[in-house]
Amino acid sequence: MSKHDFAWTEFESRRSRLREELRARQLDWLIVIHPVSIHWLTGSDAKSYQEFQCVLFPAAPGPLTVLTRQGECAEFEADAWVDDVVGYGGGENEDPLRPFEQLAVRLGLTRARVGLEVPAYYLHPRQYLELRDLLGGALVAEPTHLVADLKLVKSPAELGYIREAAARADRAQQAFEAVLRVGSSELELAGVVCQSLLTQGSFLAASPLNLVTGERSCFSHGAPTERRLQVGDFGNLEFGATCRRYTSTLGRNFCMGEPTRRMLELHDLVVAASEACRAEIRAGVPAARPHAAARQVIAAAGCEHGRVHTSGYGLAPGFPPTWGEPLHMLADSQYTLEAGMVLSVEPPVYLAEERLGARVIDNVLVTETGCEILSRHPLALFVAPG
Repeated sequence: MSKHDFAWTEFESRRSRLREELRARQLDWLIVIHPVSIHWLTGSDAKSYQEFQCVLFPAAPGPLTVLTRQGECAEFEADAWVDDVVGYGGGENEDPLRPFEQLAVRLGLTRARVGLEVPAYYLHPRQYLELRDLLGGALVAEPTHLVADLKLVKSPAELGYIREAAARADRAQQAFEAVLRVGSSELELAGVVCQSLLTQGSFLAASPLNLVTGERSCFSHGAPTERRLQVGDFGNLEFGATCRRYTSTLGRNFCMGEPTRRMLELHDLVVAASEACRAEIRAGVPAARPHAAARQVIAAAGCEHGRVHTSGYGLAPGFPPTWGEPLHMLADSQYTLEAGMVLSVEPPVYLAEERLGARVIDNVLVTETGCEILSRHPLALFVAPG
């Protein structure tokens, strides 16, 4: 991803919407921390999220300043729409809060009304406390999801990248199924998926793929291991594909030889729950409603205790460790669905006591009247040669 992946007018529109929201909240500045927020506003694809970084975004039209570690300055200057790049550290350690303090004083943040993103993973608690002390009374809000919420509805250009990512995921799933054989290890099969993604132009997604087989199939987020597949194994694969860092996810179940009745029951159950969830998705619907529909199907089958995570969530350009957005389809969700949002649909059933679990994952585009499924790979349980 770089600033060249979108027309300047798209970045201009994004910034205008953020400025309007800041003025409505009576904020003069937003300190942008989350790499997805920085990506959306500037086009930056830099790995500087591994250390402290921020963009100082003014509510009034004006230049954007980024503070980043020295090793990423050249990339910001070449590939991001920023006006002033300030580096710290480099070949020796340097506390980034010292140059931040100088910038805050120079730009007038200490005499203004400032909002601060406080995202998980990307802001160390010590640095958060130092920022609070440094800004003092100027820090009046922590609108952590402000930018994330503005970007939930995708532009036509963003949707184009997501559709291509979905097509790449479909092809990688086909490559996986083509080599699925007894005796292969989970890691060998994961390598086939990764090779397919990379050769298609997809970088590896922000979160590692999940691949579980046999008694490990009850793990909802299990990483592949050296375990070799055996006759009768049930398994699940979940992974993300990308296009310009925009992510599409896919998940399917498979069996090594003839499945048992219970395997078929669980597979059919999660498919039915997914279909019930999708049937409730359309613009204007509370995000809790599709979740409730999926939950009802699973509970009616006596498997409520196996519904161990969300029924789905918004999908974003991913930076490690996640590709998810704040919007989740859960009972306490405060979000309302809008046309142009992209969601994963993935109500699960994982039964530790049976050492068995199942989940199918598809992505959908919310429309005014329903949803469009972006994945094209069949939902049917894939049965490999035993």
